[in-house]
Amino acid sequence: MDFKTKQIKSIIKTLKSDEKNGLTSQQVEQKKKEFGANQFTEEERISLFKKILNHLKEVTVIILIIAGIISTYIAITQHPSDLSEPIVIFAIIALNVFIAIRQEGNAEAALESLKSLSAPKARVIRDNQTEEIDAVDLVPGDILLLEAGDMVPADARMISSSNLQTEESALTGESLPIEKDENAVVDEDAPVGDVFHTVFSGSLVTNGRAKTIITATGMDTEMGAVASLLNNTKQGRTPLQDRMNKLGKQLSIIAVLAGVLIFILNFFQGEDFITTLMTAVTLAVAAVPETLPVIVTISLAFGVQNMVKRNAIIRTIPSVETLGSASVIASDKTGTLTQNKMTIQKLWAFPHPPIDATAEFGEDEKMLLKMMSLASNATVEDRDGEEVIAGDPTESAIIRLLQEKGMPKKELEKEYPRVHEIPFDSERKLMTTVHKTEDGYISITKGAFDRIPVHFSSITDEVGTRAHEIHDSFAQDALRVIGVGYKKYDDLPKDLSVEELEKDILFAGIVGMIDPPREESRDAVKEAKAAGIKTIMITGDHAVTATAIAKQIGIFEPGDKTITGAELSKLSDEELKGNVRDFSVYARVSPEDKIRIVKAWQANDEIVAMTGDGVNDAPALKAADVGTAMGIAGTEVAKNAADMVLTDDNFATIVHTVEEGRRVYENIKKTVYFLLACNISEIFIMLLAVLFGWGLPVVSIQLLFINVVADGIPGFGLSREKADPTLMEQKPTKKGESIFARGMTRNIAIVATIFTIITLLGFYIGSSVTVDATIGASHEVGQTMAFLILGWSSVIHIFNARSKESIFKIGFLSNPTVFWTSLLSISILTIVALVPFLANIFFLVPMSLTHWIIVVVLSILPLIFVEIQKLVFKKIGKAF
Repeated sequence: MDFKTKQIKSIIKTLKSDEKNGLTSQQVEQKKKEFGANQFTEEERISLFKKILNHLKEVTVIILIIAGIISTYIAITQHPSDLSEPIVIFAIIALNVFIAIRQEGNAEAALESLKSLSAPKARVIRDNQTEEIDAVDLVPGDILLLEAGDMVPADARMISSSNLQTEESALTGESLPIEKDENAVVDEDAPVGDVFHTVFSGSLVTNGRAKTIITATGMDTEMGAVASLLNNTKQGRTPLQDRMNKLGKQLSIIAVLAGVLIFILNFFQGEDFITTLMTAVTLAVAAVPETLPVIVTISLAFGVQNMVKRNAIIRTIPSVETLGSASVIASDKTGTLTQNKMTIQKLWAFPHPPIDATAEFGEDEKMLLKMMSLASNATVEDRDGEEVIAGDPTESAIIRLLQEKGMPKKELEKEYPRVHEIPFDSERKLMTTVHKTEDGYISITKGAFDRIPVHFSSITDEVGTRAHEIHDSFAQDALRVIGVGYKKYDDLPKDLSVEELEKDILFAGIVGMIDPPREESRDAVKEAKAAGIKTIMITGDHAVTATAIAKQIGIFEPGDKTITGAELSKLSDEELKGNVRDFSVYARVSPEDKIRIVKAWQANDEIVAMTGDGVNDAPALKAADVGTAMGIAGTEVAKNAADMVLTDDNFATIVHTVEEGRRVYENIKKTVYFLLACNISEIFIMLLAVLFGWGLPVVSIQLLFINVVADGIPGFGLSREKADPTLMEQKPTKKGESIFARGMTRNIAIVATIFTIITLLGFYIGSSVTVDATIGASHEVGQTMAFLILGWSSVIHIFNARSKESIFKIGFLSNPTVFWTSLLSISILTIVALVPFLANIFFLVPMSLTHWIIVVVLSILPLIFVEIQKLVFKKIGKAF
């Protein structure tokens, strides 16, 4: 129901409430049934079954499922007592799904705990008693009491108020407080920012107090209306999902072609159908890096854990890598790039020169600050032993500087007790207070510089000109300027009207304040720029203020432009797409504008990470590649729409997460290089051996064991590989860039070729060359040598994959997890070959010492070769 134009008494009657006594308990229960809880409707949670189904749709998993089904059929029909192969295949599938779902659950649990920390309370009158309740239990008709520092929990019409101001940036994007008036006349079609007799859910009371009546809760509030727009904003796939999907398709094609090819070759060589089918299944298994999905998930999960330590909670796991590919960071200003704390920067005490607020104050500067503080209603409170300044942000800035200069407000108020006040008026933009002094009384008038009733001409024209010049210089630095004047009396005047107190006052000076940038923001923007990331500011604040802050931080550089929402609305989507790179600051923008800006950058093939805290940011957060919500100041709608939540609301944290994202992606690439070199070689080993008429060098259960033990166990350690020192000096990964780009295909091909040669050489020696009289050459000895060479060399290859630098430079033990898991894998492979009953399971036979020496020598050849390759590439200046 729209109450914009209705009288307050009519609203109270319509909602069957009572201004004095509030609702009764019975009424509350009835309204709860009618209107529901005061909370936003969240997207339907994905069921466990659907989550499992989604993970089973991955191409590599589908290949394993098909291989598992065929393997099960063959095992049941040929050797029902030995089902080890299909069990291993399905165990790997189950492990992949379990780890992925478990990590998603951890991320959701972390967010839930964050939400519970920010659950608001509300003070209401019910049954003629004032009580504090959970905001979720509010209903329309509740009499809600508000005071400075409260978060408004629902839309409410004001019944009575005293100097009430609210900050509605979560809804409108406007960072300055808005003065509220219960008697304001509002048009039917007035926008939210002009509805002065109503307070809105999600806004913050910055000054004053009020008694209100709840008119809307949950999805019926203005915030709920914006939240409902989220259903129309869809989120695209992440770059990693696209790359892994493409990789899966490529591997599936390779697996199918290899399987078909070897099936045909075996068929024409006269092999029986079952043997031919089993060989094809073996090759399909060889083509799929079974542990890749698990290692990728663990890499992302480890990234999630690291980001939590860096004050970021990841809601969607693939966003970890997407952050690493971010090429544009669209940041809000207030509280993210700035401190969200108005601070006095400069001060001018007439007639002295202007000074910085950090400078040493003389007596006139101190007196100016005292007068400003006396004419302020911000208070200093003790909350749990901590000194907190509550009130209007501009007045809080004045009191904060007063305290910093060693002049406590409480002592000042005792020295100059207030005896009269003319409250701040939004039309006059002034307030006046009267105080008792040692020798009489003083009236102090504080407000907008151009409204202070000082006639500079009564002093000299030069003084007036100078005053305006100093004011303009403050304004050019985007400082909000507050002026103050005074008038002394021997006795308390009988006439305490505005006309008397604000007539012929003496000018004392001005202060200039701003919400200053966070110190770390400058360094973070600089670091992002070095990493090839463009930082832009999208804010609801004014263009001049936003541009000034952007210049200080380094976002706005020579040649850049600022554009307002009004100017943006005149551009078509095509025009915006063509010119979006020209703008570094987008000011006074609407929620629709934010989505247009995000999509314009995305249309230029950029990966956009966007920050926001309000409901008005939520649609754009969902549209961005990585939506980033504020954990402290952010609304629940913004958090639910985002991929990441910052627990410290700090821009620098985003840059840190980009670095972590890049590290994760680099480690995933290392994993792909590590695993595929072995898997590709397995395909060629099988094909060439069949072509040569040698039979199978390794059987499917041996390949599975190698892929899980030799590749999987050490591969998990790659997730913990440290970032390259030059990682944040590199350009972002382009959106369409293949995972095989930047020399990956070449390096995989080289190592796969070496693996193929040494494995076939070992197989040939074992099966055809008698190197020891006690153990003659046989197919089984050849398979045993091939199994060990392929397994050991695969493990050792991880030291090639760890870094572009030589492993002898970075050290084998610089990643202890990789070193010890590699040692474990080699030990397991060796034990399987040496222990008789294990060797029987994997079709292995005993070998002589000479065979073992040959296996060792051939297994370390890939490490030596790649070390030489790295050295040569470094000499010629070519990237490895």
